[in-house]
Amino acid sequence: MSMRLFELMLTAAGYTVVLSFASIAIGLVIGIAVCAAKLSPRPVLRWPAATFVSFFRGVPLLVQLLLIYNLLPTLGIGVPSVVAALIGLSLCTAAYQAENLRGGFMSVPRGLIEAADMAGLTPWQQFRRIRAPIALRLTVPALVNEAILILKASSLISVVGVIELTRMAQNLSASTYRPLLFYSVAGGIYLAINWLVAGGGAFAERMMRRGRLA
Repeated sequence: MSMRLFELMLTAAGYTVVLSFASIAIGLVIGIAVCAAKLSPRPVLRWPAATFVSFFRGVPLLVQLLLIYNLLPTLGIGVPSVVAALIGLSLCTAAYQAENLRGGFMSVPRGLIEAADMAGLTPWQQFRRIRAPIALRLTVPALVNEAILILKASSLISVVGVIELTRMAQNLSASTYRPLLFYSVAGGIYLAINWLVAGGGAFAERMMRRGRLA
């Protein structure tokens, strides 16, 4: 493989990373809101949130991407394919992150909340000092796993015309008739990226444990 072709693969890999982490960040913001709605005692908030989670966890991401890509123009919203792909990835990961966060908040020991009530802490103080830190610590592994899944799932956005790593490997293998080489390189790049993400997650967990023990 020439250096020029390898640079094309790395450029596409960078595009994959940027799109994936942008969707993870946007999805986290949406997921927090959905999680709060699902934990709300008000049905008017809880039911729409549950419907959102059920839809985006129950429908394959490929179908979601095609629906969004074809739905937006019919609504008079003309957006580039990369924006449609970003919307699809963000909404999909938001549903999973919302459930991960909800599981973390539900796992906070009830005894700690009762002790905080007895100590006179306000609901906001309880959230900031007890519930949020514990829930985040419990959900870090699941959130890192979700980030890895989105990085791999980003290969599906090629169906809406976005040239990311997998699509670049397809294009180069078709033009050079060397599919094994380019798909092997793409697999190696995905593996390296996911290894770095997993390592970053493990580092974050260690830092949180040290903070807890300090």
